Amino acid sequence: MNIVSQNQIIGIDVSRGWLDIHCLPNDHRLRIANTAQGHEKLVGIAHDRRALVCFEATGGQEWQLWAALDAAGIAARQLPPAQVKAFATSRGTRAKTDRIDAELIARFMAFRPDAGRTLPAQKLRLLRALTSKRSQLVETRKRLLAQIKARQKQGLGDPFEEMDDALRVLLGTQIAELESKIERLISADETLAETARILRSIPGIGPVVSTMLIAEMPELGQISGEQAAALTGLAPIAHDSGALRGKRAIGGGRHLLRHVMFQAALVASHHNPALKPFADRLRTNGKPHKVVVTAVARKLVTIANALCKSRLNWAYPAA
Repeated sequence: MNIVSQNQIIGIDVSRGWLDIHCLPNDHRLRIANTAQGHEKLVGIAHDRRALVCFEATGGQEWQLWAALDAAGIAARQLPPAQVKAFATSRGTRAKTDRIDAELIARFMAFRPDAGRTLPAQKLRLLRALTSKRSQLVETRKRLLAQIKARQKQGLGDPFEEMDDALRVLLGTQIAELESKIERLISADETLAETARILRSIPGIGPVVSTMLIAEMPELGQISGEQAAALTGLAPIAHDSGALRGKRAIGGGRHLLRHVMFQAALVASHHNPALKPFADRLRTNGKPHKVVVTAVARKLVTIANALCKSRLNWAYPAA
């Protein structure tokens, strides 16, 4: 178990080459290399202080550090950059340097001790890497097919036809291989396999969506439905003031997950026995297509969360 002091926090601004560190409460600063040796030095500092270490999500630069801290039993949190930026704005901080960012990260953690997420299990990190690569290849294939179709409309002999066909076949093969690896990884773990089975029992959620939910939202089944909707960026955000009732809008969340939930909602709005009447009622009331799909996606992720939380005999709630 990680032992953490109540007031000892280490904020880190992570870059490719360096870790800029700010320690609270004594405001000690230092810079160390973002290398294995630097990670070892940071582990020693965190152990001595019994500190909670925190850093922003930086597109992958923090993962090796995060894994080293977790292996050493150091409590570490990855924080959403948007929340740290909003905190900086609320303090009136406009300047931006690595040292300032490290201090802001530490002070945000002190202000919001419940914020951030812990390191996912290794199997989930691997699953996330596989699903991310699959999404990248699917997007590449989609762009290729769009280019082929555009050239066909020109009515000219396509000089790239042979090359495009070879690339399309290669992408299809690689996507199939990744999907096979994903299925083997899920099947090899009893918990992942059971979670996937439960998710796929919901009409509208297939293998791709269930895998993305498992990989991108490991909190699934451990949080409330409102929190699940917020994590996927599907929760309506109020803009009210006094007698003014502003227009609700979604925002934030994990955009990759929101994208696949929209795709699932399109299917569920026509084939899910509980959500189809709900979607039809919204359409009858004149709601725009995007509003209908968003509402169905929100209910779908709420249902998925409730089902994973119960892991018992479960019936669809009334829409």
